[in-house]
Amino acid sequence: MTNEFKTVAVVARRQHNNIVDTVLAVEAVLEKFGVQVIFEDVTAGYLPQSTNPGASSARKVLPRRELGHAADLVVVVGGDGSLLGVSRDIADTGVPIVGVNRGGLGFLASVSPEQLEKQLGEIVTGDYIIEEHFLLQARVFRDGKCIAESTALNDVVLHSGSMAKMIEVELWIDDEYVYNQRSDGVIVASPTGSTAYALSAGGPIMHPNLDAIVIVPMFPHTLTSRPLVVPGDVELRIKVSHANDTAPQLSCDSQVHTTLQVDDEVVVTKFATRLQLCCPTGHSFYESCRSKLDWATRLGGRAPA
Repeated sequence: MTNEFKTVAVVARRQHNNIVDTVLAVEAVLEKFGVQVIFEDVTAGYLPQSTNPGASSARKVLPRRELGHAADLVVVVGGDGSLLGVSRDIADTGVPIVGVNRGGLGFLASVSPEQLEKQLGEIVTGDYIIEEHFLLQARVFRDGKCIAESTALNDVVLHSGSMAKMIEVELWIDDEYVYNQRSDGVIVASPTGSTAYALSAGGPIMHPNLDAIVIVPMFPHTLTSRPLVVPGDVELRIKVSHANDTAPQLSCDSQVHTTLQVDDEVVVTKFATRLQLCCPTGHSFYESCRSKLDWATRLGGRAPA
């Protein structure tokens, strides 16, 4: 890549000592390379006054949903959950996002705090790669009217909302009836989300470049129910059956929640705009799987390099 980023927005997960330290380190790196820095208003609220040489006395601050229109790049300091939330809010602007990992696994947050100056410095000066990830869009229809909608980078999950309660749903794909199923719920995941909740439920690992969606039943009552991979451009329609005696819940990326009723329909399609995920040069999905999922280990010792 040859592009250089002139204006960079910074968003952090929440106030915490190591988060604040990392945000300040990000600010220092960006200012070192002559980049104009914009902070999300919430993030700026818990930062101390800047002491970087040459920094202005007041930081430029904007609400999160305006960052994508004001910046060339958005840096998210936190874990994958933080990046999921920011992605839903600004993905429609098409601005690239890069994650500095201060969370757990960090499948999406590809910059490590230990190599922050090197990796972030290379990115802002044009040495980076872009991964495109599509989002899902979920809409809830009640009596023919859309009552709720949200995007999801990882997954859309329909679940019982109650411990040890099964729900019954009906599934259509492009208006073709697929099945009626009793289970704890259904996970609809993008390739990005295939290494998240869907993986723990027995779903396949999908390369993020795939144009496909996976439907994973959660503890189905029928032993022959298995994950189903379908083309990415289909329309999925999941209906809450009359057989339910509970109020199922719809969750997008485990962050946006809607309570459903009998006869509600959840329509899931691919979102129009793709997330532009900015990564350091040399970033590899397979290396991430080796390091995050312990593919590099084996019983009795380490696997050969």
